[in-house]
Amino acid sequence: MTKAADSPVRMPPRWREFAVFVAGGTLCALVDVGLMQLLLSVGVHYSLAASAGFGTGLLLNFAIQSRIFKARASAGTFARFLCVIAINYGLMLACVALAAHLFDHPLAGKLLSLPITSINGYILGKRWVYR
Repeated sequence: MTKAADSPVRMPPRWREFAVFVAGGTLCALVDVGLMQLLLSVGVHYSLAASAGFGTGLLLNFAIQSRIFKARASAGTFARFLCVIAINYGLMLACVALAAHLFDHPLAGKLLSLPITSINGYILGKRWVYR
């Protein structure tokens, strides 16, 4: 075997950062969707259940993203983060309401919103929030 064959495969730094972002986002999504489902199962209205899941996932996501992007806490960073959250919250609620209206299945809308808000969050986080 050659020396190159013995060395571990190295991911380019941007891809590694994105992979960690996706792993953190997956954890946040599980918390988000899990809490929404729990609340729906005890009779909470879908908009409140979706909002509670979103808020809990948001707090966990901010903690994870701050470490990924090595950001210092500042009022400006937090304000920009909240702007992205507001955009993603609106996207999520629109998807949930649409799926509830069309299919009587709010969770389908929540699941549809996850890749949309994840991609939007990564791009805006990398380019604007944590610059």
